[in-house]
Amino acid sequence: MKIFETKTAPNPRRVRMFLAEKGLLDEVEFVQVDIQKGENLTPEYAAMNPMKKVPVLQLDDGTSVAETMAICRYFEELHPETTPLMGEGALGKAHVEQWLRWIEFFFFLPTGMCFQHTTGYFKDRMNPIKEWGEECGKNVEKFFHFLNKHLEGREYICGDTFTAADINAFTTIDFNKVNDIRIKPEQTHLQAWYDRIKARPSAKV
Repeated sequence: MKIFETKTAPNPRRVRMFLAEKGLLDEVEFVQVDIQKGENLTPEYAAMNPMKKVPVLQLDDGTSVAETMAICRYFEELHPETTPLMGEGALGKAHVEQWLRWIEFFFFLPTGMCFQHTTGYFKDRMNPIKEWGEECGKNVEKFFHFLNKHLEGREYICGDTFTAADINAFTTIDFNKVNDIRIKPEQTHLQAWYDRIKARPSAKV
């Protein structure tokens, strides 16, 4: 199996952390794609993922799976007994899915929009709107505050165990350094949680 990724991008990091937690990093070959040079825009890449985003999982028979959480779900279903990261039982799985959606829509998406629209990183293939990027940055800061309140008295985001929700929130916080948005000194619950996740071996892959 191969995963086509850009190691500096946040979505591929989410997958790498997920695989590291499940002990599956050695099961795949990682192929680097230079998205700044547009290697993801080629017809060959589009044949794997018509959305032209990273990462993409390519199975041994040539089948492709795109989208970060779809890739994670594939490995979760293959190895459900090995460090379950997407919840256990009906309620546990529902709560993890709830948090994955919240993090995706209200945290990760505005993070990406802030980056793209304020830095002009992809100005050769999109029309950056600085005001929109700045507004998205404000929404990111609101979610930092929301997470800080939620994590008071909690070790992890969803329930009593480490899940994909922690991975997605952690990697999003890290990527926000490019937006110059960081945990504030008064956000002590968020900082304590962040430090716990950062100490995990998977945070270093």
